Amino acid sequence: MTNTRMPTLRQLQYFAALAEAKHYRKAAETVGVSQPSLSLQISNLEDILGLSLVERGRAGAVLTPTGRDVLERANSVLAEVNDLVTTSRQLTEGLSGTFRLGTSPTLGPYLLPSVVKTLHTKYPALRLFIRDGAPQDLLQDLLAGRHDMILTQLPVQSSDVVVVRLFREPLRLVVARDHRLAGAGQVTDADLKGESVLGLSPRFTLHMQIAEMTRQVGARLLQDYEGTSLDAIRQMVAMGVGVSFLPALYVASEVPERESDVAIVPFRPGRLSRTMGLVWRKTSGSSSSFAEFASIIRDVARDNFSGLVQMES
Repeated sequence: MTNTRMPTLRQLQYFAALAEAKHYRKAAETVGVSQPSLSLQISNLEDILGLSLVERGRAGAVLTPTGRDVLERANSVLAEVNDLVTTSRQLTEGLSGTFRLGTSPTLGPYLLPSVVKTLHTKYPALRLFIRDGAPQDLLQDLLAGRHDMILTQLPVQSSDVVVVRLFREPLRLVVARDHRLAGAGQVTDADLKGESVLGLSPRFTLHMQIAEMTRQVGARLLQDYEGTSLDAIRQMVAMGVGVSFLPALYVASEVPERESDVAIVPFRPGRLSRTMGLVWRKTSGSSSSFAEFASIIRDVARDNFSGLVQMES
């Protein structure tokens, strides 16, 4: 007889939580149930599918190869259901309810406070949950339904998303205070030949941009000193490990003009920048709401940071 039992959304949610936490107790805490209840639902899911999804051991919970395939489909189902709920809410309430925004740590802390203030004033019923992550992780989480939209550096490599270009943010050349280029009126490409350049890890789009620019000028990108944050990069520059390129909004927020630990030196003025955009899934069904988010971010960037960024049309 054919098995007509179907997995429940709750079972898929518990399975996705276990896959992320990799531990039954932590996963149970995440979804707000007891560990035995979560374990029972995972076992029931395996029975319904006739598959072994999880390897259980002292090290925690590890997905089987089959479990990884099922997780991909489960995340897709959960994302579709979440989009359905979000769409129905927007049809009845307008821009309200709860949205999950993923953002790059190289931008979010310096832009989003002003955006959130505007959103709260204009849409008081809106709840916005913000989570930082490297661009590669942000895109994966967006496609898996863990984010509704992401604010990130472009380009984004996926045909399953909508991309709205927001603004271009200049990159500033920073050197140690005692570096030979500190205080220079204008640094040329030739001045950087042979220099050691610090950058973020390859998980960041900014890494690829700096690597290409470094290649163009004949400098050397340090592979053994990849930073995990802009603060770490700046601190290594201050210690004379190398030079680097930091986003203008970060510099304006964290590098004071006087008594700074690094020096800002003019380089390729108006020609060295990164493009930021808002991205969401094509299937989300909330494009009008996300387009409104993009419009608000543009307005905030234009009104609050007009001297730092250039708006995209």
